[in-house]
Parts: sequence; structure tokens; C-alpha cells
Amino acid sequence: MQKSLVAEFLGTFWLVFGGCGSAVLAAAYPELGIGFVGVAFAFGLTVLTMAFAVGGISGGHFNPAVSVGLAVAGKFSAGRLIPYILVQVIGAIVAAAVLYVVASGKAGFELGGFAANGYGEHSPGGYSLTSALVIETVLTMLFIFIILGSTSSRVPAGFAPIAIGMALTLIHLISIPITNTSVNPARSTGQALFVGGWALQQLWLFWLAPIVGGIIGGVLWKAVGEES
Repeated sequence: MQKSLVAEFLGTFWLVFGGCGSAVLAAAYPELGIGFVGVAFAFGLTVLTMAFAVGGISGGHFNPAVSVGLAVAGKFSAGRLIPYILVQVIGAIVAAAVLYVVASGKAGFELGGFAANGYGEHSPGGYSLTSALVIETVLTMLFIFIILGSTSSRVPAGFAPIAIGMALTLIHLISIPITNTSVNPARSTGQALFVGGWALQQLWLFWLAPIVGGIIGGVLWKAVGEES
């Protein structure tokens, strides 16, 4: 169990540091061409690389919604949920702290949005609470379904991290303009703690929608995809 928790901490740290780091640091230079596409690929690559690195140790969740979805689908012990979620959140907070230290070393640094998730006036594209709720729920649901499908015995072994990483890339391509893309309560929490104010006030949605989406994804897999 201890090794699994360390793996989840490292995986979540890498996801937040790599994904949000690309948004905070590299995307600040649009002339270099990273933009939304680069950030989307950064998030996908963090999951792909860490799923290969530690997936065999912990299962490679790095996300409370994934842990919940897998538990609902009967692929993860419910008794391990709380420890997994705790270390995922801690990993995200530590990553956000390290990112803050790095970013603040630049002359004239301003915190700004710090890649936090938001809706309404804090949505990159000005999308409403309803839009944010729907997109975060639906995309998390499909993310869980893809994870369960790509790790099932019906598909060739060893390729799941590629499918999962590319799925997360696509999810970000769709939803960065809407919410800055969460589908991961831990990732949202780490950034919100540093932004404070509006980010903490809106954080509830980025726990509620992904968890609900994870539950639906787990139920959907049991109904449609699970081997009888």
C-alpha cells in the first residue's frame, strides 16, 4: 500500500507540474506556438509517461475521479479510496507550490489565473456554470470509460497508457476554452489554493462534476463494456 501511495503522489505531482506548468510557463509565450494545443499535449504526456512508469505499482490513477470511477466499476477497492485521494490532493498541492516558486522567480511576476479552473467570468471563453458542469461531467465520464476499456482483457496488453494519455489530450483540446479543463479534483485544488478568492469559491464544481462523471463512467462500463 505504501508504495502505491508514493506512486500516486509522484504521478499526480507530475500531472499537475507538467500540465499546469506548461500553461503557466510555456504558454506565456504565444509566439513560440504552444497555446492550447501544447498545453493539451502536455497534460496527455504527463499521464502517458507516468502510467508507464508507475501504473504497474498503483494502477496509475493520479485523479480522485478516476479512483472513484474504478471503484464503482469494481476494479478498485473502495477501502483504498480515501488514502489514494489524500495523496493525490497532496501531490497536486506540492506540485502547485513548486510551480509557484519557479514562476515567481521571473521579474514582474503576477499570479494571474495560475491555470486554475473556472466558469463565468473566469472561464477562458466566458462559458456559464451550466456549460462547465455539463462538459466536466461528460468528459470525465468518457475518460473513465476509456480507461476501463483500454485496460480490459479484450485489448492488447501494454498499450493502455497511450490510449489514456491521448484521451486526456483530446479532453483538453475540447474543454480548455470552457473551464481550463479539470476532470480532476486534485489538479483543481492545488491551483485554487494559490489563487484563492474566486478559484476557491468555484472549486466545488470541479469536485462535484468530475466525481459524478466518474461514477457515471463506472456504471456505464459495468452496463455496457464489462465482460459477462
